[in-house]
Amino acid sequence: MSAAPTAMTAMQQGLQSCEGCGLLSRPAPGENEGRCPRCDEELTFRKPASFQRTWAYLIAAAICYVPANLLPVLTTTTAAGAESDTIMQGVVLLWSPTGWPLSLIVLVASIMIPSAKILALAYLLITSQRGSAENNEQRVRLYRMIEFIGRWSMVDVFVDTFTAALIQLQPLMSVEPGPGLVFFAAVVVFTMLAVESFDPRLIWDSASTKEVTYA
Repeated sequence: MSAAPTAMTAMQQGLQSCEGCGLLSRPAPGENEGRCPRCDEELTFRKPASFQRTWAYLIAAAICYVPANLLPVLTTTTAAGAESDTIMQGVVLLWSPTGWPLSLIVLVASIMIPSAKILALAYLLITSQRGSAENNEQRVRLYRMIEFIGRWSMVDVFVDTFTAALIQLQPLMSVEPGPGLVFFAAVVVFTMLAVESFDPRLIWDSASTKEVTYA
């Protein structure tokens, strides 16, 4: 039975990858870190305190997720009175033979995707901190998917605020954003910060320190 080390990481070989332009370079002799010779971006082997900062943003997002779904996001005032709706109530109100596609979009974008992002980031953090060397490629794909989805996370907030600004037919009708919208925006911002703080290179660090044993 023999053992062979896995491939070395760029950090173990003294190489740094630029997040701005992707150039792989080596810092000047005698220096631990440097700047990218192509775009002058500051280079680091790993993002400082990546685990701690990502956990902090992720916990803040999870806390804000609760009031974001319990508090009303929009308050509609008409001649009959004022009515406040949460995200789930909006999904129910939109559900109809013609409006069910929009209802599903709101359900997926406002409820399922934020919770999925929080759970996925927690999974990446836990497995990376435990030193898991399994399914690294799948975990990197999961991170890239979360990063891509995060670019469109503010669409719901924009739609609600745009609706509130557009529908102002006072004294007949008016729409105002509710407190739940603030917490929902906070969830979006905190999850985006968590994704930005997490260093996907940490996923491969555990694999580089383990040995594969062949029978």
